[in-house]
Amino acid sequence: MAALPFERSAWPSSNPSQPQAREEWQATRAETAVATQILQDEQDYLQTERERDIGRAIGNDTRELFVSCDPAEALEQQFDHLVPQYIAVHDVGTSTSRKLLAGIAAAAGRKPQKLVIRRQGYGTTLATLEFVDCPAGNGRSVRLYSTEVDADTQARQAMARMLLGHSLLAVLMVGDLPAHALDASLKPLRDAMLAGHWPNRNMLVLPLHASSMISTHAAELGIGTGVEVRTTPQVTRPAEAWAFLGATWNRLQDRLHPGGGGATLARLSPAPPVGAAARTPAVPAAPTVTPMPVVGAAAAPTSPLEQYVHHLGEVAGMVSCCVFELSSGRALAHAGSRPGGDELARQGGGMLNAMMAGSRNLGLGHAVPDAMITLGQHHLVLRPVPEHPGLVLHAVLDKPHVNVTLVRAQMHKLDAELSAQMNARKPAP
Repeated sequence: MAALPFERSAWPSSNPSQPQAREEWQATRAETAVATQILQDEQDYLQTERERDIGRAIGNDTRELFVSCDPAEALEQQFDHLVPQYIAVHDVGTSTSRKLLAGIAAAAGRKPQKLVIRRQGYGTTLATLEFVDCPAGNGRSVRLYSTEVDADTQARQAMARMLLGHSLLAVLMVGDLPAHALDASLKPLRDAMLAGHWPNRNMLVLPLHASSMISTHAAELGIGTGVEVRTTPQVTRPAEAWAFLGATWNRLQDRLHPGGGGATLARLSPAPPVGAAARTPAVPAAPTVTPMPVVGAAAAPTSPLEQYVHHLGEVAGMVSCCVFELSSGRALAHAGSRPGGDELARQGGGMLNAMMAGSRNLGLGHAVPDAMITLGQHHLVLRPVPEHPGLVLHAVLDKPHVNVTLVRAQMHKLDAELSAQMNARKPAP
């Protein structure tokens, strides 16, 4: 951080008659002088007041807020006054939130920023927060805060609760913890949700390790709190975390702004590894903003078949899905996390061939089946793709967080859209 004027010079002497003291005082006045701003009309003045940020900018990537109370209380006052819409990313048994923000900032061509909270009259640093402003629709931005605050233990915990409680979307990144440690880590958060002022109504849990206990404990967080808590499948890459986060945020914006105009998050390309941002010496120019991708996709869908899989990947509870060629076992399109497209194609082909062989042996025909297989924590769906003979969809659904009837209805709707697109492409007779 660039040195401030009072950091580059010693305190002036108490004797105002000394020339050096007078020169330093004059230099300070010159550096802190603010030119009068003339606004065109009252609307410009009111807009400036509405859009002001927390604290005062003291550099390209640092803001400063002087307070006379505890930093968490001061932050709550700012949030209650400005009512910002932002995302708070919180670590549970891991230290990933800052790395995720750094990776997002690098992909967006921006730098992570800091909000430094200082004691009024003394300048003592009480807390430092990190955040990044992500590009959104209509030239707007969406702010992501990390709750990994640099402060003493009590202030850090209080500010984490404040950031989560006042966010529009609270994101929990959960590490590899045994059941008793996970319960102990989430209990203070649940107590805060039940006891205090908690405007937040949307929470997304991103498990960084496979564990059935995470879904159970996450579901208990929302009981009696009025907070909708959703758990995603295991997240193994920053791109997957960003995709789940962005899709959830965009759904909230669509809900808040049914006619459009919400601050929908844009796709950031490329999405670097979490640790890569810290090694990047320079930040490139702001990239072209394109629509949000499906999880794990490298580019926006182009063909009707790719669009079909893209929309299936956005269905609530969808873990991974793939369209493959039954005769060759070759994956043609994939969306979601793991299993990957090749593995889904290989295993799906084996299951379909077994079912078709059984159907023939029973004298029931040899048509490609439309099947749903229920496992311990997942549903598998195998069904032919409309208007594409020989192609099959293999989808993996998260059993505890999916409504099978609703998913079937959404699949039939997407089938109809795909059929309409393919029929529109057929040449007229």
